[in-house]
Amino acid sequence: MLEIEERIRKDISLFSESMNKASKLALTEEERKVVELAGMYAQDSEAWLKKKDLYTSFSSIAYAHGLMDAILKIKGAYDEDK
Repeated sequence: MLEIEERIRKDISLFSESMNKASKLALTEEERKVVELAGMYAQDSEAWLKKKDLYTSFSSIAYAHGLMDAILKIKGAYDEDK
């Protein structure tokens, strides 16, 4: 189980990098709302991780990444090498 927990922690860290990247972009109001929603999913992931619900935690951070990746792709800031 520790491998899964480590993977989730790594994904949360990578998400923080994406949030940092997004914070430097000029976003429309709708894009900003999506970034905010992605951040809420990441916070949910951390909360589920603390409760040791690894499946829900992983699902939450994966969804957060999907939202953020879409915004970064739209804005031309998506890192294809990640």
